Amino acid sequence: MDEVKEIIVVCDPSYKDIFEGSRSLSLSPALHDMGCAWVVDKLYSDEKIHVDLKFALPGKERQDSVYSGLQEVDLNSELVCVHDSARPLVSVADVEKVLKDGWINGAAVLGVPVKATIKEADSESFVVRTLDRKTLWEIQTPQVMKPDLLKKGFELVNREGLEVTDDVSIVEHLKHPVYITEGSYTNIKVTTPDDLLLAERILSMNT
Repeated sequence: MDEVKEIIVVCDPSYKDIFEGSRSLSLSPALHDMGCAWVVDKLYSDEKIHVDLKFALPGKERQDSVYSGLQEVDLNSELVCVHDSARPLVSVADVEKVLKDGWINGAAVLGVPVKATIKEADSESFVVRTLDRKTLWEIQTPQVMKPDLLKKGFELVNREGLEVTDDVSIVEHLKHPVYITEGSYTNIKVTTPDDLLLAERILSMNT
């Protein structure tokens, strides 16, 4: 399995300058350590590390954005690795593990065992049942799939008008097994001010 050869950024066109305006830009500490994260503009072809940088327009829903990005993937790619920009703390080790598992199994996703007690509630907020947390995982990104598998999944999802909230769910609709690669609790999703404070704390501990 080769290293990353291209990075596809799904974003509003107004953000393109952030990526294109620098001679070399580190997108992720994890990818940087793998020798893949320095985005090199075509003007600097003498650089030792070359990564094609492409852009795609976001869609209305997450699955629409992923589908848009998938259209830009090189036809010879062996794996597609989808990662949320809201998870900036993913580690080198976790990226390597999930890539390996995705290669072996066709689809893999980072996740961590659920710590908290999870209860299912009805529309009036009354408990319906308590779920067995020994079988529950909190799913993260990256999520890794073989391109043909993801394309077939999208064909099914689009044909039947299905909505999914993460990428491997698309593959699940094909009844293809998805392997869960155990990740790290520090790979948090930064969506609230409290998350940002926690992320800063984690970063300070690693410096």
